[in-house]
Amino acid sequence: MKESVWGYLILVLGIVIIAILLLVQRFTTINEEDYYLSREIMKAAMVDAIDFGSYGRTGELVMSKEKFVEVYLRRFAESVSNSKSYRLEFYDIHEYPPKATVRIVTNSGETQIDSDSFDVNINTYISGILETTAPGDVTN
Repeated sequence: MKESVWGYLILVLGIVIIAILLLVQRFTTINEEDYYLSREIMKAAMVDAIDFGSYGRTGELVMSKEKFVEVYLRRFAESVSNSKSYRLEFYDIHEYPPKATVRIVTNSGETQIDSDSFDVNINTYISGILETTAPGDVTN
């Protein structure tokens, strides 16, 4: 009798540990995915939004706010899956010097454990400043 109880206990404990690991992995994967995705998109969108006409006249990097938002949204929409819902919020977009802050709120859906259910919202903030190191050399 004692051996069968221990067997059931180990089996239930293993199932609980696997469920917890899958839940934690789901949260951390979403956060890392959002961070690296938004970082790469931020770099590309800032470079794409440079106004080369004013750069040629004055030699200063000037970024178009509208073009930055447009390029960022397009690239983000092309890169994410439709299994989660995203909300993008733009803060501190400056044209000169080129600077932007983006907040990504990810809702990965409702998670249910037994009869309890909860929504998971993950916030990712990323800020970027485009700067040059030498005249004519644009770096990220």
